[in-house]
Order: sequence, then C-alpha cells, then structure tokens
Amino acid sequence: MNIQAPPQIDPAFRADVLAGFRMKRRAIPARWFYDFRGSELFEQITGLPEYYPTRVETELLARHAADVANIVGSGRAVVEFGSGSSTKTPYVLDAVQPAAYVPIDISGDFLRESAAALASDFPKLSILPVEADFTHPIVPPAEIASLPKLGFFPGSTIGNMVARTAVNLLRAMVETLGVGAMLLIGMDRIKAVETLKRAYDDAEGVTAAFNLNLLHRINRELHADIPVDAFRHRAIWNDAYARIEMHLEAVRDVTFTVAGERFSMRAGETIHTENSHKYGPRDARLLLRAGAWTPIAEWTDPDDQFALILAEAQPSGMAP
Repeated sequence: MNIQAPPQIDPAFRADVLAGFRMKRRAIPARWFYDFRGSELFEQITGLPEYYPTRVETELLARHAADVANIVGSGRAVVEFGSGSSTKTPYVLDAVQPAAYVPIDISGDFLRESAAALASDFPKLSILPVEADFTHPIVPPAEIASLPKLGFFPGSTIGNMVARTAVNLLRAMVETLGVGAMLLIGMDRIKAVETLKRAYDDAEGVTAAFNLNLLHRINRELHADIPVDAFRHRAIWNDAYARIEMHLEAVRDVTFTVAGERFSMRAGETIHTENSHKYGPRDARLLLRAGAWTPIAEWTDPDDQFALILAEAQPSGMAP
C-alpha cells in the first residue's frame, strides 16, 4: 500500500505568515500569493478588460522590442525575474535573438510548465529555468556565466514593493546579472483613481478570488482552519504612498489557528496582502538610480499609462 507523505511546509512561508498575524497591523508578503492556483488566477487577471497594465505593456513590447534590440544587441542571455507564464517574453526573444533564456520564478510547477510551453515555440533556444525567490541575489546557471545579460522584469512587479525593498531588489539584480548588464523593466504610471480601483477589483471577482486564495493556501499548507468566508477582498487607493493596497477584511469576529497558534480578529480588521505602487516619470528614474541602474531609454503609450524603461548596471563612482 502506498502512503503519501504529507506536503513539506516551507519554513519561510510559515515564518512570514505567523509573523504577519502577530503584528498589530496584520500583513503577509505578496510573494506568497503564487502557489500553482494563485499563479493561474493571476494569469486570468492579466486578461481582464479592467486590468490595463498587461494589455498596454504588451502593446509597448510589440511596438518597441526592435528598438530595445538595437540598443542591447544580440547574443545576450535574457534573465526574466518572476517569469510566470512568460506570455510577454516572446516579443523580447524574437527581437534580441538571445543565446539563452533563464526564467526565474518562486512557483516551481508553474515555472516548469511555462518553460516547456515556451520551448516548443523556440526549439533552438537554450532555456534554463530556475526555481528561486528572485528578491535575493541568485547565482545564474553556469551555462550563461560568461555571457552578457539582459534582465527582463515586466508587469510593474517592482510596484509591489515599498521603496526600500524595491531598491534592495534592484541591487540584488545587479549582483545576479553583473555590472554592464542591462534591465528592461515595466513600471505603471499614476492615473485616475477609479481606473486603478477597477483594475484591482474587477467585476468578475477574479482578483478577489486571487486574494482569498492566500487563505486557502495557508489552510492547506500550514494546517490552519481560517474560515475563508469570513473575509472579503478590498482594494484601496492610498494617495500618500501613491499605491493601491489589497486587503482581506474580516466581515465578522473570527478566531482561527495557524500552525498550532491561535489568532483572533474583529469585524473590520484587515490583513494587508499587497501594494501596487505607481510612479511618475521622475520617480521611476530616481528609483532605478537608487538601485544602481542608470536609465538609458524609455518608451510609453500615447496616454502615458505605462512605461518600459531600459537601464544599465554601471560601476559605482565617487559622489562629487
């Protein structure tokens, strides 16, 4: 008789969730959204009519990938951070003709599935998937160690991080890719509040399901008994920080256990699950420079909703 072993508990996931529930203002890092189901739901979000970032960024890549290629040249290794389904990646691969492609993602099963699908479209390309948390420096595969590199970070994922964390991530990317590497990054612009709210609280409720899936994951992986129906999804514009915040709000008083530890929440209390910061043009360039990347080219759509920025990791010099 075959007896399946219980799933391994990710100690970092357990530590983050417990620490987040212990805080007065409860919060859980957004990276834990992306189990297999969470990754599936996010891909559905990107196709929603309200969710403009994917549509606008894809149009920008289709229009300007050749311009990117003219600057970066061919033969680089393309390293994509948080690759997901890699739906935008073909525009870059077609244009820059890379020597290799390295998708990095925290969701291993989803990563391997996406890499296999991409391999069928680019049969001659060396694809080297890496399952890792890209918020920390990563040692690239040995096969690309000597190649010049182009980092690819689409989707305005940088907006999920507060400024300090975003700067640390950008510096970690320099460590991963090396001085002289280039980075093509998508960054969302500040715009009408109602447009932003609709993008993060869609009529079909897919974003709500994505947010609530985090509780399902906690229940499944951390032996928890959170009553998911006691929470609702909320998307809030925080003007002081120029960001959309996603929260899970308790709709009634609730008590539950996670990994053997008991917690209580009152109706109206929330779990802060995600930020999505929006940037003006100068804000975006300043953030990149703080992270040791020098912007060298930028492309935006006619309505200035979204920007693609190409930056270079240059040696640090003495300040005047």
